[in-house]
Amino acid sequence: MINPAAAGFFLRAAFIGVWTITMGPLHTQIHLQGMNSNNAEIAEANRHIERLDRLARKHTRSFGGQSVCWRLFGSGPPVVLLHGGSGNWLHWVRNIEMLATRFSVWVPDLPGFGESGTEAPADLAALLDATVCTLDDLIGANTVVNLIGFSFGGLVAAHLAGRRPNIKRLALLGPVGHGGPRRMHDEMRSWQKAPNDAALRELMQHNLATLMLHEPASIDALALQVHTEACRLTGFRIKEISRAGGLADILKQYQGSMLLLWGEHDVTADPPQMARSLSAGHANCQTQIIADAGHWVQFERADAVNKLLLNWLIDMH
Repeated sequence: MINPAAAGFFLRAAFIGVWTITMGPLHTQIHLQGMNSNNAEIAEANRHIERLDRLARKHTRSFGGQSVCWRLFGSGPPVVLLHGGSGNWLHWVRNIEMLATRFSVWVPDLPGFGESGTEAPADLAALLDATVCTLDDLIGANTVVNLIGFSFGGLVAAHLAGRRPNIKRLALLGPVGHGGPRRMHDEMRSWQKAPNDAALRELMQHNLATLMLHEPASIDALALQVHTEACRLTGFRIKEISRAGGLADILKQYQGSMLLLWGEHDVTADPPQMARSLSAGHANCQTQIIADAGHWVQFERADAVNKLLLNWLIDMH
């Protein structure tokens, strides 16, 4: 099977019953005709992603046979954003530009995801090694950084904060790996064998509503574009890792400033309970629950999250 990230292809879904592959640079594009209200919204979502990608300075580094693609935006003290499972750098599509007004924003496709998905790492330890070593190669092992992780990226960020010196601040948005109760109301559905465009549309919308976003209106053309592209380019499977416990113990290794943030309706956790549990014993820890938001809180309530993150980061600089 062709790995589109390795080949540097565009995937273009014309939704006439087949997927077609054409050559092109940068990232995979999946044109989701019919997956939202109109083609104009789909075109606008694609333009937004293309424009953001053009703003990036891309760097690729390798460690242990694993190639990792990093994007850099803006200038200033470094902030690292780590995406979630079945995701890529575009999990931060509504946050990068605002943070880049004050900071150098480093955003990878984690090993086994997106443009770093040519070879999936053998396990979480290999993913962590490749992530931290390629970051240090780019910015220097002694450089002070602020680290922000979403979902699976929150678990990765917690691990990195426990092993890498000079993590000034650590923010976890809807982190997995806590081992606590989930609040799922439905099951995720497999999309890989969708027979046609209508079936794929329904599956992607269902999965976004089930896991990622609270408000139906949040499942717009941009959310569908980002989610579908990221799912197709995911090679590292995280289900068992994300359901396991241990996050609280990992965080005990980090003594710096910490922010824990959830959407009010995040189905991957009970936010009030988890806020109390994970913040226990941390003298310098803030917790926030964002109203009317689901798991993908930084997408669904981007303005509120951007303001909160900027204020939290700027307070230390």
